[in-house]
Amino acid sequence: MSTRSWDSFLTERDKQVFAAAGFGKRQGFGKRPALLIVDVNYAFCGDKREPVLDSIKRWRQSGGEEAWDALPIVEALIHTAHARELPVIYTTSIRRSDNWDAGSWAWKNVRSGERPKETNLPGDEIMPQIAPSPKDIVIRKQKPSAFFGTPLMSYLTLLGCDSLIVAGTATSGCVRATVTDAFSYNLRVTLVEDGVFERSQASHAVSLFDMNAKYADIAASTEVIAFMNTLPKGMFVLPTGT
Repeated sequence: MSTRSWDSFLTERDKQVFAAAGFGKRQGFGKRPALLIVDVNYAFCGDKREPVLDSIKRWRQSGGEEAWDALPIVEALIHTAHARELPVIYTTSIRRSDNWDAGSWAWKNVRSGERPKETNLPGDEIMPQIAPSPKDIVIRKQKPSAFFGTPLMSYLTLLGCDSLIVAGTATSGCVRATVTDAFSYNLRVTLVEDGVFERSQASHAVSLFDMNAKYADIAASTEVIAFMNTLPKGMFVLPTGT
């Protein structure tokens, strides 16, 4: 088996346990996938490329340089999906100006509700490098999973999707919650390894490992893009964008 990004974070015991238990089987792509981009906005990327410990001084949720490394990968995925006429769905947050609806988000972070310093950019604005086109779908959410309290599953039903290709952030939070909910709806999920990012290297790696073991296939963007390019155009009735 080739070395994976999470190998250095696992004990030998854990590797043996998961191998013996049969986890990590490759499930394969679905036949009718949508591309789902989770929370790639200023809050998680910052407004410029800089080390994470510098970026989080102003953008407390930032992934730092890892976010900016993932941006061109996400852009390439979106470009391919558009070319193949596949659904592209984005999520980003929505919050009252007084932050009352933060709810449980405020219980575990002393900086909850803090405004980014030295900028007027809204944290929930999707990064301009990957800005949605008129035919794309944007879903606003308040909790980690893209499914919780949103119309995402009904849109996937309308589109006739049987699977998701997922990129975005944060690997251990909103991405993982979304992946596990998609799994619970019996959707096949492929997570783009170089198209997801996280402020914590350990959380990123171990979350990838755990999702690969049980809930999704973890694949490189090159493999995912090659698969997308095999799909015929015209499979989906997409928004007109008018």
